[in-house]
Parts: sequence; structure tokens; C-alpha cells
Amino acid sequence: MRPTTRSSHLLTILLPLCFAAVSASEYHKYQLGDPVTLWVNKVGPYDNPQETYNYYSLPFCRQAGIAAQRWGGLGEVLGGNELIDSQIEIKFRRNIDKGFVCSLELDDTKVKQFQDAIQNLYWLELFIDDLPLCGFVGEARFHKNNEDKYYLFTHKDIVVKYNGDQIIHVNLTQDGAKPLEVGRTLDMTYSVKWVKTNITFAKRFDVYLDYPFFEHQIHWFSIFNSFMMVLFLTGLVSMILMRTLRNDYAKYAREDDDLETSLERDVSEESGWKLIHGDVFRPPQNLALLSAVVGTGAQLTMLVLLVILLAIIGMLYVGRGAIITAFIVCYALTSFISGYVSGGLHSRNGGTNWIRTMALTASLFPFTCFGIGFVLNTIAIFYGSLAAIPFGTMVVVFVIWAFVSFPLALLGTVVGRNWSGAPSNPCRVKAIPRPIPLKKWYLAPSVISLMGGLLPFGSIFIEMYFVFYSFWNYKVYYVYGFMLLVFLILVIVTICVTIVGTYFLLNAENYNWQWTSFFSAASTAIYVFLYSIYYYQVKTKMSGLFQISFYFGYTLMLCLGLGILCGAVGYLGSSLFVRRIYRNIKCD
Repeated sequence: MRPTTRSSHLLTILLPLCFAAVSASEYHKYQLGDPVTLWVNKVGPYDNPQETYNYYSLPFCRQAGIAAQRWGGLGEVLGGNELIDSQIEIKFRRNIDKGFVCSLELDDTKVKQFQDAIQNLYWLELFIDDLPLCGFVGEARFHKNNEDKYYLFTHKDIVVKYNGDQIIHVNLTQDGAKPLEVGRTLDMTYSVKWVKTNITFAKRFDVYLDYPFFEHQIHWFSIFNSFMMVLFLTGLVSMILMRTLRNDYAKYAREDDDLETSLERDVSEESGWKLIHGDVFRPPQNLALLSAVVGTGAQLTMLVLLVILLAIIGMLYVGRGAIITAFIVCYALTSFISGYVSGGLHSRNGGTNWIRTMALTASLFPFTCFGIGFVLNTIAIFYGSLAAIPFGTMVVVFVIWAFVSFPLALLGTVVGRNWSGAPSNPCRVKAIPRPIPLKKWYLAPSVISLMGGLLPFGSIFIEMYFVFYSFWNYKVYYVYGFMLLVFLILVIVTICVTIVGTYFLLNAENYNWQWTSFFSAASTAIYVFLYSIYYYQVKTKMSGLFQISFYFGYTLMLCLGLGILCGAVGYLGSSLFVRRIYRNIKCD
């Protein structure tokens, strides 16, 4: 497809592209004639969403004087936004037929920069009253000599809709396409038209939401399909608990001393999960690490639930970087949970090195993400992109971790050790470990671990498509009610699948269930990562080292968090199950 044709198609979807920016929390009001600031933000290739640059990285001319910059918060900076006052004069409800911005003198360097930008379909983003205006830098036209000629848009036509003293909607149309020729001087102009509307301020963000896409019938069907999976799995687990185990209990707990009963008990003792009651509560290998990841997973579970609820109640998707800020703040405040869970788990299993456990719990996940982020930040700095995190922002994030997250994790560990750290195993652990017999290949812990993630992934597969599409294709993800349902379904499915896998493992007389239960749930992240590779190849047009690094770097962070979350949920569910089935066993 020629660039000109493609540009015309992309212009029809630039409205949702400008998703990142409407802040309904700021009720700006203006009087007639009050100045209205036009902020310039960023430019970048349309096919590479994360590859964005400062607006003036392209040689746009600017008016004389020092332009003010606006810092909108931690999440906005991490989201790659840098708002600069364009110094273009706009006044509330004052139409401007044709205003002059500046004269742009083209030389070889400027022409080359603009041509490269147009060839790569660079789009630009502006803001008025926290509402985005988006458009392309220029267009390429096909000529008879089989060459593309590049044209720069020199005129910005801005239409602002208002209701009373508030701005409701803004729209940008660019025209005045002029050929890029060395030595030519282009006059950059703009016009502003104010139009009255009856839309209320609370509804001004609705125009950026794609209702037909997110509320499509397939989305509802996926929820129903996942719900049916929950019913099936809960029924399966109930059958194991209420039928199989009940029969086992009945055989094992009979008190008759007749020969038939004794023989039946001997047969029941020869194999199965009851035979390993003296080893099933043996402390797992790498107890400190298991405690840390389970504690972190419990924290991430509460974190995701909390952020989803905040997004539903407070419409966080409306503000620039609000979701990112919520994640960072809520992560720091929920660090007590990770410390409490990991400290209690470590102590209940007879662990003594609680300081190492606490340090792993507080630092394992954030420092791993920091390592990935450091690599991505180095690449962003090399490219000169806005995605590069400033040093001051990194200091702020570190301070939040050091003075909020870490102390809360330490406090949680101490409380967990003292309040929930007493051993409470139903069966006493024998001094000599029982040898684990060889079983069929499909009962191997590695196979159970890999197969365990299939059904949880199946329950979130459709939702992952919507999440990926919204993040990498300029759409606003606003259906957090759907996400809440899918998240709850994921938790239930993960617990049920892990319990079934643990039961099979114990029946195979393998008492090393702790790490197997964790990995069988955590393997969900492997399938998500494999899906991300498919999505990148089939559903996107991304290219270049920058975008590939950011795509798979962000996906790796997502999968790491998802794996730890699911693994912790699976382990905790299996732990309750194991304790439940051995509670009524007569342990020696």
C-alpha cells in the first residue's frame, strides 16, 4: 500500500490513538477571552507505539521565548509524556480565522528529517485542557516518475466544542500540504473555531471509547465460556473431595477388628496419597525462595484486585499515567501482605533465615523489573526517546520502595513470623525421607507443571487479546468490569487445576508437591508469552530494535508478574487442600 493511501485510512482511527490523556478529575473552567494553552507532547512512528520522541525532535519552528513545561506526575513521566507550551495564542470562545505561528526555512537536514518522518508515518500529539489532538506530520504522494514526493502539513485547523465555561471536545484537521524542497520557506499557520455542544463534562471522554470493539458479542461469549470452565473444574474438585476422599476416609477410619477390615486397610495402605503422610509436610527445597515468591504472589493478587476496583470506581483510564501511578503506589502500600505471607510460610516450615526471606520478598520482583527496565531505558536513551526515564523519576521510584515498600515488607515479615508462624501440620514428618517410586511419564512433576497452565490460560485467552490490542494499538481499555470477572475466574480455575494436579502427584506417592503446585500454576505465564510472540508476528506491524525490545521487555514483566501471581494462588490453594485431606488421617 502506498503511504498516501495508508495515511488516509489511518486518519480515520487517529481519534482512539489519542487515548492517553483525558483527565476528568480536573474541572477546568474558563471565562470569555481567557487564554487556553495548546501543549505539544510527542511524535513517533504509528506502527511503533512506544517509540516516541519530543515534539521538537523534528525541526518544527517555535515562537521566540522560553516555553513552559508541564510535569503531570510520576505515571505521566513513566508513560513517556513531556508537555511543552506551544505559545500559540488561543482564547476561550474567540474564533481565529488564520493565525501565524512562524516561518520554517527548509535546508537539507530539515528536509531529510521530515521526509524520514513522513515515510515512517510519524504522528504528532497535542493537548488542550487535557484533551488530545492527533494528526500526521505530512503525507507522501505518488508521482508519474515512480517516486514518492513528500508534503508537510503547514496548517492546523482546530475545532473546540464547549458547554458553558468548560471545554468538552477538541479536534484537529491538518491541511496546507506543501512540498518539502530545500531552500523553500513555509508559513506555519493555524485556525480555531469554537462550537457549542450539549454534552456534559462528565461525558467528554466517551468519544475516545470504542464500544463496538470492547463490548462485542465475542467478549461476552468468552466470559460465559470461562464461567462454564469454572463450573466444570469446581465440580471435578468437589468430586475428588466428596467422593474419592470420602471413600478413602471410610476405609481408613474403620475401627472394626475383623479380618476383612484389617485386610482392606492393608490394601488401602499399599499405595496412594495416604502412604506418604509422614513426608508430605516435609519442608521444600529452597524454602526462602518459595516463601518469597508465594508472598510476592499474594501481594500481586491483592494489588491487581485493588487497582481493578480503583479503575472501576475512579475511572483511572481517563488520566494520563493514572494506572501506572496507581500500580506503583498500591504496590508499595500492599508490601505488608507479601512480608506477612512469606514470613508466616517460612516460619511454619521450620525456616530460621527469616532475614534472607524478607530481603528476597521485598526485592526479588521489583529488582527483576528494574533490571529489565534498565536495559530498556538504556536503549531508549540511545534512541533519544521520551520512553527514557529521567534520573529524577528513578530516584522517586527508589525512594518509594526504600521508605514505604521495604519497611512494610519488613513489618509484615515480623508480624507473620509471630502471628502465623507456628507449625500446624496435621501429620508429623518422619526423620528419614521415603523413596519416591517411578511412575508413568504423565505423572512426572515437569509434565504436571507444564500441563497445569493450559486451562488457566484458556480462561484468559480472549481477554489477553483485548488487553494486548488496547495497549499496542492505541485503544482505551475501559472494560475493567470484564477484567474483574476474568481475574476472579483465573484465580478459581488456577486453584482447581492445581488441586487436581497435586492430587494426582500425591497419588503417585510423590510428596514434593510444593514447587510442583507453584510451577503448574505459574506455567500460565509461559503460554501468555508464547501468545505474545504470535500476536507480534500476526497482529502488529512493529519493527526495529527499539520497538522489539520494548514489546518483549514489557511482555516479560507482565509474564513474570502473572507467573508469580498464579503460582502463589496455586500453591496456597494446594496447601489448603493437602491440609484438608490429611486432617482426618490417623498419622503415626
